[in-house]
Amino acid sequence: MNHTYPRTFSHIGISVKDLDAAVKFYTEVLGWYLIMPPTTITEDESAIGEMCTDVFGAGWEHFRIAHLSTGDKIGVEIFEFKNQEDPQDNFEYWKTGIFHFCVQDPDVEGLAEKIVAAGGKKRMKAPRFYYPGEKPYRMIYMEDPFGNILEIYSHSYELTYSAGAYQSGK
Repeated sequence: MNHTYPRTFSHIGISVKDLDAAVKFYTEVLGWYLIMPPTTITEDESAIGEMCTDVFGAGWEHFRIAHLSTGDKIGVEIFEFKNQEDPQDNFEYWKTGIFHFCVQDPDVEGLAEKIVAAGGKKRMKAPRFYYPGEKPYRMIYMEDPFGNILEIYSHSYELTYSAGAYQSGK
C-alpha cells in the first residue's frame, strides 16, 4: 500500500525592507532564535549565487538574509532585496498565495500589545473566541511593523479545529 505521509513544515520566507529591524522585532517580540545573522548574498559563480539565480533569475545582484527558528523548530528566512517595494495592499486575501502566517501564544492579548508597542498594528479591534462561553480558544489578526500579516492563536491548531469550530446551531 502506498500511503502519503504528512510532511513536516521546514521554513517560511518573509520579505522586509529593513532586515536588521525585522531581526530585532522577531527575536525580541516573538522570541525566535537567531540562527544566522544578517548576511549579504551576491550574484556570482558561488554555489549559493548560482542557486539564487536558479530561483530569482538573472539580475538580482545581491540581497541580505537572516535565518531564525521558532520554538517548535520551524525555520524563518527573512529577506531584504534591493529596490524592495511594499505592495499597495498588503492584505489581498482574495488573491492566490500565502496571505498570513500564525503564531501561538496563550496570552493573545499580551502578545498583540507587544506587537503594537513594537510598531505593528491590530487588524481586528480585539481577539475573537472560537467557542464563546464554552472554550477559551482565541485569535486575532495583526500586522508586523513591516506590513506582513500574522495571526495569533491561543491554542494549538489541532485543539482549535478538532471540535468543529464552524459548527452552528447554538
